[in-house]
Amino acid sequence: MTTPPAWRLSVAPMLDWTDSACRQFHRRLSRHALLYTEMVTSAALVRGGALHLLRFDPAEQPVALQLGGSDPAELAEATRLGADAGYSEINLNVGCPSDRVQSGYFGAVLMKTPGLVGECLAAMRAASPVEVTVKCRIGVDDQIPEEALPALLQAAREAGIRRVTVHARKAWLQGLSPKENREVPPLDYDLVARMIPEFPDLTICVNGGIGTLDEAEALLARGFAGVMIGRAAYHRPAEILGPADRLFFGATTPEADPLEVAAGMEDVIAAHLERGGRLIGVTRHLLGLFAGQPGARHWRRALSEMPNGTLSDYRALVAGLMERQAA
Repeated sequence: MTTPPAWRLSVAPMLDWTDSACRQFHRRLSRHALLYTEMVTSAALVRGGALHLLRFDPAEQPVALQLGGSDPAELAEATRLGADAGYSEINLNVGCPSDRVQSGYFGAVLMKTPGLVGECLAAMRAASPVEVTVKCRIGVDDQIPEEALPALLQAAREAGIRRVTVHARKAWLQGLSPKENREVPPLDYDLVARMIPEFPDLTICVNGGIGTLDEAEALLARGFAGVMIGRAAYHRPAEILGPADRLFFGATTPEADPLEVAAGMEDVIAAHLERGGRLIGVTRHLLGLFAGQPGARHWRRALSEMPNGTLSDYRALVAGLMERQAA
C-alpha cells in the first residue's frame, strides 16, 4: 500500500514555536506528518544574509520552509536558498495578521492583492526545484470571503500552484491581536469545502480550530485533501501526533512512547546547550508531552523550575519518571 502524502496531516507553522528543536521533538512522535518552519522573511535571507535561519536537522524531514514577503524577485531568491538548503517544500505566508507582518506588506494583508500573490508564487515556482505552496485566510477586514478566497485561489492556480492550505477564518488587521485572530473570527469550513469542486485541479488542505484527531478525520471525510493542526499539536503533542501515523498514514508500527521520546531528546538538548542555549530553549516545547496522563503536572512544574538547568538535571527528571512508571 502506498503511504499517503505527508501533507495529509501537517503541523502548522507557528512563529516563535516551531523552531528546529520543536520539529525534532515532533518528528519523534510522528515519522510521516509534514512539519513546517516558523515564518522566515525573504528580506532576512536575501538582504540580511541570515542564512542561519535555514538550518535544520535532516531528521526533521519531511519539512517545509514558510516564507514571508511580497517582492517577487526577493521571494524567488529566498526560495532558491531554501531549496538549496534541502527543504522539501517552500510555502508562502498569506495568512499572518500581526502588525509587524503588515508593516512589511506580507502575510494576511496580501489577501487584498491576489494579483501580486500570483506574481510572487510564479516567481517562486520558476526558482524552485521543489514544490511551492501557499497558506492563506478566507479574507481580511471587510472583504467578502465568498469573493476573496476564490480570487486568491484563482491567482494561485494561474501561477501554477497545485496545493493550498486555507485557514478557515477571516483575519482582522485592525482591532484584533494575532491571538484573537486565531479565535474570534468564526470558522467557515463550509466555504472552504465549496472551493473543492470549484477548483478541482487544486489540492485543498484546511487549517483552523482543529483540536482533535476525530475532528481532523471528519474534515478529511468532507473531501479535504489534508488537515493542518497548530496549537493542539503543540500543547498536546503525544495525543495528536502519537496516533497520527497509524490513523492517517496506515503505519503498523507501535506509537511512540512519551517517556522514550523524552529520553530521546537528550541529544537535541545537549547540542542546544553546547551552542550556548538555555535548557528552556528546548524543554519549553516538551511541556505538554504528558498532557492528560498521570504525572503531567509534575513534569510541567519540574521543567518550568529548571530554565537554566543542565543536561544532568534533565536526565535525572526523566530517570525519575521511568522509575515511577516501573514501580
